[in-house]
Amino acid sequence: MIRPKLEFLSSETVGQALDEAYELLWDPGVRVHYDEALKLLADNGAAVDMESRVAKIPRSLAERAVDTVPSSFHLYNFDGEPMVHYGGDDVHYDPGSAAIEIADYGADQSRVPVTADCENYVRVADQLPQIDAVATSIVCGDVPQGMADWYRLYLLLLYVRKPIVTGTFAIESFSIMHELLVAMAGGAEALAETPRAIFDVCPSPPLLWSDITCANLIDCARAGVPAELVSMPLMGATGPATVIGSAVQHAAECLSGITIHQLAKAGSPIVWGGSPASFDMRTGTTPMGAMATMMLDCTYAQLGKSVKPGGLPTHAYLGMSDTKIVDAQTGLESASGAILGALAGVNMMSGPGMMDFESCFSLEKLVIDSEIVGMAKRLVAGVSDAEEPLALHVMREVGHAGNFLKSKHTRRHFRKEDYIPTEVIDRDFRQTWFDKGALDINTRAHRRVQELIAAWEPLPLDAALASELESIASRHAKAAGLDRLPERTIKRD
Repeated sequence: MIRPKLEFLSSETVGQALDEAYELLWDPGVRVHYDEALKLLADNGAAVDMESRVAKIPRSLAERAVDTVPSSFHLYNFDGEPMVHYGGDDVHYDPGSAAIEIADYGADQSRVPVTADCENYVRVADQLPQIDAVATSIVCGDVPQGMADWYRLYLLLLYVRKPIVTGTFAIESFSIMHELLVAMAGGAEALAETPRAIFDVCPSPPLLWSDITCANLIDCARAGVPAELVSMPLMGATGPATVIGSAVQHAAECLSGITIHQLAKAGSPIVWGGSPASFDMRTGTTPMGAMATMMLDCTYAQLGKSVKPGGLPTHAYLGMSDTKIVDAQTGLESASGAILGALAGVNMMSGPGMMDFESCFSLEKLVIDSEIVGMAKRLVAGVSDAEEPLALHVMREVGHAGNFLKSKHTRRHFRKEDYIPTEVIDRDFRQTWFDKGALDINTRAHRRVQELIAAWEPLPLDAALASELESIASRHAKAAGLDRLPERTIKRD
């Protein structure tokens, strides 16, 4: 079988782009707003100016760090099974993070989500077989901002079976989130051996690391918890206006993050990822559904796969749209990104369900996107040429009668040769569609959402463990100024 593959750059251009990225680490260097990270760099050969907080990183230091990064690793589910493989050309999808608004079915205006919305999201996302991991996609507005990051992880740990993609909004939050994950895993060593979650860590373009992101990098490395770099140059605004120019900047930011991360603890898993975008000079927006954005994602992924033998695990924000309601543009942009990223072999794509420049979430879009994901995965599975002969036997068996429906060959192959969607996708005759109510895709998607919410079954979470998680959450909520956690709609027996 030959897997279809997409590459934008020649091997020569890849080499030049990576050479320039390494050069940027030395001149102009990287600005780092975290003393511990600057000390790690200075102690290991970087030239650090404490006044300007600029670290000039020698290529040799960055290359040594890249060499110690694992080329692949797994994320595990609630049952301790490896479910997501970061590495090679394996392709996975998770909903994007983190939406500060939610779009209700049929509404033109979005609103601030609350705990009940996150619970409904969990019910839907955890049951969609096409979606491989569940992100902390919903930022709940019914808790203080200071606890919003770890609170959404707490809810997912109570309800989700799949691996989790998450991240912090503050330095202090990592220790709380790690405490929750350790409790769930049964110990810090168990968590490092079978990581349940991965943490997004975002540098600030161009070539800048805040105290929060540096602290997260170092904390993840020392805890053995996977980190996912999310570099995000904006073409023509906070990065060069060309795809290749911003890909070089992206590479330099990733290389600098990898260096800090591996100096904290060599061998810890980290992902070459991002959420860059083109910049719309007409509106000042950052369109995630723009073709240049998708091309940049695929280009930087190619660089990540080429930075060392075996490559690095890759990630991108793809499969999303900039629309405000679920419409034809939503499908156009979401499908384009999901399919291009799959062809590029991006290991994890974050985006299904997300719209409005990553700020808004739609459950209806999520179930539509899951069908797009199913098709994208089928595409990159390629055309099998394993059967020998390819067609002679079945063609001679059927002959000129032309009825392949009765053939054993058809029964053996038809389910796996095409992705068979749910009724969210209409493939019926017009009259049958009319007889069923002439429903558009939004209505069909909404029905699917309601069905999944009704069918959801709670995790078999041990009562003592659930109580421990609640105790941790309640203690930290009080420290954040909340005397009592919000009422949950999902009750435990």
